[in-house]
Amino acid sequence: MNRLRRFYDRTMDIAAHARAPHVLFWISYVEAFFALVPPQAMLIAMVLAARDRAWKLASLATIGSVLGGLTGYAIGLFLFESAGRWLLEMNGLADGFERFAAHYNEYGAWIVFIAGVTPIPYKLVTIASGATGLDLTVFIASSVAARGLVFFSIAALIYYFGPAARRFIEARLGLVAATVLVMLFAGFAAIRVFV
Repeated sequence: MNRLRRFYDRTMDIAAHARAPHVLFWISYVEAFFALVPPQAMLIAMVLAARDRAWKLASLATIGSVLGGLTGYAIGLFLFESAGRWLLEMNGLADGFERFAAHYNEYGAWIVFIAGVTPIPYKLVTIASGATGLDLTVFIASSVAARGLVFFSIAALIYYFGPAARRFIEARLGLVAATVLVMLFAGFAAIRVFV
C-alpha cells in the first residue's frame, strides 16, 4: 500500500507540473497504438490538480489520442505484416485477427466507437482499421466522437465533483487501483471474445 501511495503522490506532483499537459498529450498519443498506460488516469490526476484547466486538458487528450489513432491506422495500412502484427502478438491478440478482420468493415464505425469508450484496447482497433482499409473519414469521426466523449466526460465529472472525488480516491486508493486493473483486464478479455 505504501508503494501505491507513493505512486499516487508522485502522479499528483507530475499532474501539477507546468509541463504536465505535454506529458498528457504524448501519453494519449502513444497509448492509441502502443503503450498500456491509460491516459485517463493522468487526466483524472491533472484535473484534480488544476480544475480550471479541465477542458483544455480534455482537448489535449482527445487530440493526442486521435492523432495516435491515425498513427495506428498508418501502421495497420502500411506496416501490418511487420510492425502491426508484432504489436498484436505482443498483446496476445494476433491469433484470431484474420477472423476478426473479415467482419471488421461491416461494423467498423461501431467497433471504433465502442473500443474508444470502453476498456477494450483502442490500439487494436486503430491498427485493425488500417489493416482492413476502414474508410479513413469513418475512422476519424468515430475516434473523435469516442475519445472526446471519454475525455470530456472524465474532465466534467472531476471538474464538478473534484474535491469529493479526490477525497474518495485518497481514502480508497487500493480499491480504485484494483478497479482500474480489473477494467484493463476486462478490456483484453472482451477482445479475446471477438478475436
